[in-house]
Amino acid sequence: MPTISIFFGIIIKIYYREHNPPHIHAFYQGFEAVFSIKKAQKVTGKFPIKADKIVSEWISKHQVGLMENWNLMQEGKELFRIPGADQ
Repeated sequence: MPTISIFFGIIIKIYYREHNPPHIHAFYQGFEAVFSIKKAQKVTGKFPIKADKIVSEWISKHQVGLMENWNLMQEGKELFRIPGADQ
């Protein structure tokens, strides 16, 4: 499960051999949530409201790169880092 970004203490990961629809896993202070890449919103899990908004806005800004990583993951290839919301 490669880490593709870290910002404001939020860790973003994509698991290998994941199922569709395309999504990321976000971790923050003991919370974990799954976010849809295409909809840029939380699908499952619990996440603080402010962190949820930061992740959703970050996904919206980086959807192309996230989808590229999702496709690389589906092919079993190495993923690349994506700049965080704090950069």
